Amino acid sequence: MFGRIRGWQRRHWRDRSKAERVELQSVLSWYVSTWLFSLSWLALPLVGGVAHRPVPLAVGGLLLLVSALQCAEANRLTRTVLDHYLGRAALPPHALRPAAVLLTVALVLPLVLAALGGTEAVAIRLAVGAALLPFGLLYALALPMRTFLRRSAVLAVVLMAAFAWTDPEPAPILMVGVVTVFGALFSLVACRCGAWTLSVLWEAERNREVQARLAVAEERLRFGRDLHDVMGRNLAVIALKSELAVQLARRGRPEAVEQMIEVQRIARESQREVRDVVRGYREADLGVELAGAQGVLSAAGIECAVRGTDVAGLDARVQGVLGWVVREATTNVLRHGDAALCDISLDVERDRVVLTVQNDGASAPAPAPDLAPAPAPGRGSGRGSGLAGLYERLSAVGGTLEAGPVGGGRFRVVAEVPLRVRESVSEVTA
Repeated sequence: MFGRIRGWQRRHWRDRSKAERVELQSVLSWYVSTWLFSLSWLALPLVGGVAHRPVPLAVGGLLLLVSALQCAEANRLTRTVLDHYLGRAALPPHALRPAAVLLTVALVLPLVLAALGGTEAVAIRLAVGAALLPFGLLYALALPMRTFLRRSAVLAVVLMAAFAWTDPEPAPILMVGVVTVFGALFSLVACRCGAWTLSVLWEAERNREVQARLAVAEERLRFGRDLHDVMGRNLAVIALKSELAVQLARRGRPEAVEQMIEVQRIARESQREVRDVVRGYREADLGVELAGAQGVLSAAGIECAVRGTDVAGLDARVQGVLGWVVREATTNVLRHGDAALCDISLDVERDRVVLTVQNDGASAPAPAPDLAPAPAPGRGSGRGSGLAGLYERLSAVGGTLEAGPVGGGRFRVVAEVPLRVRESVSEVTA
């Protein structure tokens, strides 16, 4: 799952899954938050309140520069620490060392301003909070929660003791502690909660993909069991009778011919039964396919509505062709795009049956091979995969298929089949 994320930042918004969209939105919000707090908590109060003397102005300018470097470094490392939290990659050794050095400088400079009396006390406290946030957003994801809280408490005590040297009054000292605790808790809530939500989304995405694979594997096992039940006994009988015929032929007994005739009969019967099994696999009952599609999509977290499920009056061959359309469309909904809603409708219009499957969350139009023009009626092989295979099947029985995006992130598949199809349909679906 996570291997596909390489290079995902360069893809269009509509090409992303729901989890990728939420992750991109979260990362961008973290990028913006660091700069927003630096601007509102540091730049504006500092520019308006710094004393117009050479040394305070120099220290204030240096503090603004360090704050900008902090924000840039935080943006650079956000993806790294997020990958570490989500278990995609290990955090490189000493990855946070440059950010920690910038934090130390950003905390020392307000202390120097306070000692010089170079700005107002409120601006000093806000500068401390502005210095803590860019580093805290990274540190909260890099460490376990208890370790982060313990070290934040130690930092609050150290800062309170340091600023007590410049202003021994209890109120300013307490304010430094409050700002430090607020910065730590805000960093923890803003990043940790968002990252935890992303981990839950990615887990659901993995479960959904595994569920789709299990559904395919279960169908393969069912087909394998049916084929084994049909062929196992017949092949054993053929082997025994062939061996008996060989023994009789060596003895010159005329019964050997009768045994070979029986072998021939069983072989032909087996061939017919295999065709029946394959036809049952590829020409399933439409009602069963509709119910199965609704169950599989609902289990995958996709709300599915099925209308017009009364298929009892439809010809079995019509049900076989449309059943294959339901299978393929359901597979596309599960494997492509990021659907939340799927609507399946079956309507009888005069002399035709119309099946419509529409879903939202379409990431892109279907691949080019699946959208190839349908072959002329009677020329399709009846074999193929994806929408291209459906074009062949439907065109061979006088039906039509339309598939493609319809706007608003929706994808629609519309199949039309005559109520009375030609006899060749049995050959196509078999």
